[in-house]
Amino acid sequence: MERISPVLRLTIPAIMFGMIAAISFIEAPLKFLAPGITIELGLGIGRLVFTALNISTVVLMVVLTVACMRPRVSRGEFGVLIALWAVVVLEVLVVRPMLNARTDAVLAGTADSGSILHYLYIACDVAILGLLVAFVVLAARSILPVPQRTPPADILR
Repeated sequence: MERISPVLRLTIPAIMFGMIAAISFIEAPLKFLAPGITIELGLGIGRLVFTALNISTVVLMVVLTVACMRPRVSRGEFGVLIALWAVVVLEVLVVRPMLNARTDAVLAGTADSGSILHYLYIACDVAILGLLVAFVVLAARSILPVPQRTPPADILR
């Protein structure tokens, strides 16, 4: 595990970044522009897609956490990992259930389709993306060798 761990610490956040960016910021808004897509159909598709995204995110977070155990990560990486878990848990266990209830109300015709909860979900995704970038930067710094600086030739004379 010690040999594959550094690779996982770089690739898993990159995969997560791509999944979240593609689904949250490309697929979700464009889906409602497709011909023949109603609000009800779009919400149903969105619920399925975002449930799959959340499950995938949690699974990848578990694998990333295991990859951070051996060899141990730096304090910075550990702090970002904890922050990532906090935002993912907030998104999956707090915001998603409220959005699901809101979707049920819209589908039942008891609420309109606009909601501030979508902005909260987007804010969580933006925070996750930022934390993933920070994690990759810290992981790369701890994994890649530090180049040795050689003094310019003028100084050596």
